[in-house]
Amino acid sequence: MIAHISGEVAEKFLNSVIIDVHGVGYEVILSAIDFEQLKLGDTVKLYTHHHVREQSEDLFGFSLLSAKKLFQLLIGVQGIGPKNAMAILSLAPTESVRNAIANADASFIAKANGVGKRSAERVIVDLREKVGLPSVYGRKVDAAILDSSKPADDEALEALIALGFPLADATMALEGVEASLPVEERIRLALKNRAH
Repeated sequence: MIAHISGEVAEKFLNSVIIDVHGVGYEVILSAIDFEQLKLGDTVKLYTHHHVREQSEDLFGFSLLSAKKLFQLLIGVQGIGPKNAMAILSLAPTESVRNAIANADASFIAKANGVGKRSAERVIVDLREKVGLPSVYGRKVDAAILDSSKPADDEALEALIALGFPLADATMALEGVEASLPVEERIRLALKNRAH
């Protein structure tokens, strides 16, 4: 399996890019949010999911490890394929999508292209316990996106996932740790919380 690739953005298409890795071009399908951030000529590292089917192979890419983990949870839900999962991840930053699932906001998930109300409800039922605690309680995702007290891309959460924590455990370990602390301090306190 290809876990990640690093290289230069050589070409951009409708929802994918070609990453040149030492002369070999890898076509990587991205969420709308990641796609908009990349510019031709950028040197990038993308975490990848290699999806193999009988008729084709696709490489899905993510700028954040937490996005890749959420994608893998989403495609484990019956009726949610890789393209539906990417549509869900295209709705908002990864932390906001995770927060919507944790808050059981099926109407937000149903806004994704190709995801109906029933599929959105199935995502909530299957993943609510797996994505961890909400970072913003009882508020709609639109408001959470605008909330500047917690960055959309939480470096401490990314670090805990890179250390091998499942997404739910990483968010629970960070529960109660002040978001304004330096990243290293948040990680230290989260690890200390997990030890108790």
